[in-house]
Amino acid sequence: MQKEATKKNERVVEVFDLFVKHIQSFFDEAKLNHEEYTNFVNWADRLGKTGELPLFADVFLETHVLRSMYTETPGTQPSLLGPYFIEGSPLIEAEADQPFVLTQRPDEAGEILYFKGNVSSVDGHPLSNVKVEMWHNDTDATYSAFDSVAPRYNLRGHFYTDENGDFVVKTIKPTPYPIPTNGPTGEFLEYAEMHPMRPAHLHLMFEAEGHETLITQVFPDDDEWLENDVADGVRLDLLTKFEDKGEYLEASLNFVMRKK
Repeated sequence: MQKEATKKNERVVEVFDLFVKHIQSFFDEAKLNHEEYTNFVNWADRLGKTGELPLFADVFLETHVLRSMYTETPGTQPSLLGPYFIEGSPLIEAEADQPFVLTQRPDEAGEILYFKGNVSSVDGHPLSNVKVEMWHNDTDATYSAFDSVAPRYNLRGHFYTDENGDFVVKTIKPTPYPIPTNGPTGEFLEYAEMHPMRPAHLHLMFEAEGHETLITQVFPDDDEWLENDVADGVRLDLLTKFEDKGEYLEASLNFVMRKK
């Protein structure tokens, strides 16, 4: 049987032509010699073989893409999904007027944090029953399911906003951490004399009918790495104060989703 011809994808061709055009211009501008070009190709090959291409793209490319798409549009600014998201987090339920609890270990180390949020649409209406996915690292600067002794879904879970678009989560304060440096990405950081640190942050993903999925991060406004985040993922409207209430910290932020 004759194989059916594949239909030409005009968008793929358009993007590829632009990619080749600008890569060639880059080589012209950089004036690479053949040894440098070969070293670059070999390094890129190792980036792919070690599975670090998503990591490198997260750190050095995704922020630029997001800024070019959303900086001038209304709504909460998105930030990186990051390499530490995993599917299948548990549904967290709570009694009325009680917070959603993200910790799975009763003796979880760290400062207790109550994080409050509200979700609305760009038209100002609160959004009820929004699916909120949340995850972050622990005091060892590790994420569950990634080089961690914690249960797979510790400090991970999803829940839903109430009728007013509100939610409250009880968890612990996240901590700054370095991105992996034992592979080609780390080699690049050494060549460029760049540090590998990201500021402490909470990851959140919001899904609501009729709206674009919002993936973003929340940062304490006093973190030492805010101004030189290796992934350049900090946005001013994603900063909030982690207020000391004595036995716990309290923070809040409102989120605005864009309509499709």
